Amino acid sequence: MQDKIEKLGNGSIIQHGQLNDRVYLMKLGSTDCPSEIVEEINTLARENKYSKIVCKIPVHAAPVFLSNGFLSEAQIPAFYNDNEAAFFVSKFLNSDRLLDIETEKLNNLSQMLKVQDSITPNGTDYSNVTVRKLEKEDYEQITDIYREVFVTYPFPIYNPGYVLKTFQDGTQYFGAESNGKLVALASAEIDKEGKNAEMTDFATLPDQRGKNLSVLLLNALEKSMKEQGITTLYTMARLNSIGMTKTFLKMDYCYSGTLIKNTNIAGKIESLNILYKHI
Repeated sequence: MQDKIEKLGNGSIIQHGQLNDRVYLMKLGSTDCPSEIVEEINTLARENKYSKIVCKIPVHAAPVFLSNGFLSEAQIPAFYNDNEAAFFVSKFLNSDRLLDIETEKLNNLSQMLKVQDSITPNGTDYSNVTVRKLEKEDYEQITDIYREVFVTYPFPIYNPGYVLKTFQDGTQYFGAESNGKLVALASAEIDKEGKNAEMTDFATLPDQRGKNLSVLLLNALEKSMKEQGITTLYTMARLNSIGMTKTFLKMDYCYSGTLIKNTNIAGKIESLNILYKHI
C-alpha cells in the first residue's frame, strides 16, 4: 500500500493515501491560486477521511492557509531563491492524530537544543570506506538497503521502478562503500529553480551503525550541492531518531519546528523535526 503522487492546478504537486493517512502538498505551483488549492485538498481529505493535511508553501501564501484553519508547525527562512521563506502548515482533521504526542521525546529534544556541540572523531577507521555518487545502475543495491532498513516508508523507496524514476526526476544519491560493498546511502531531492534541496533517505545497514557514516554522506552531499549552486539545505529527521537529529545539529543545521504525527516510517506514524542550513 503506497500513497499516490499527483498534480493539481498548473504545477502543484501532492502526495496522499492511507499509508500516511494525510494529504501532503509538496509544492505549490507558482501560478496556482492558493485558495483554489486549499479547497481542492480540503475536499480530497474529507472524501478520503484523512486525519491530517500538511503543506510546504511560500510565505506569501501562508495567510490563505492560516485563515482556513491551518497551523504553522515549522518555517525555513530564505528558502526559495535565497529570498522567500517556506512555511510548513498543517490541519488536523481527527483529534486522534494529536493524541499520545511523544512528550518525553519532545522534552529530550528541548534539552538537546540547549547544547550545540560539534562532530568529534570517534576513532573509527575509515580506510576501507569510500563515498561516491551513485548512478541509476546501482538501483538494485539501493532498494536492497532500503528494504532491509525500513519496515515502512512514506515513499516507495524499496520499489526499483520508483527509485529509477527519482533518478530521472533529478534526485541524487550518494553511497558509502566498505570493502567494495554498499553499506549506507542518502539522497538529495533538488529544487534547482528554488535553489534548495532536501537531505533525505539516510539508511545504514544494521551491522554498520555507530560509525558516523551519515556524517560522511552528509559532507559529500553538502559539497555537491554547493558546487551545483544550491544554497538552502533542509531535512525532516524522525523525532524518534535522536541520532539523526543530533547529526544535523552538530553539522550546524538549525531546528525550526516539529511536524506532529506526520509520516508512516518504521512501522508507525511518527513526528518529524525540520532542520535547515544555508550554504
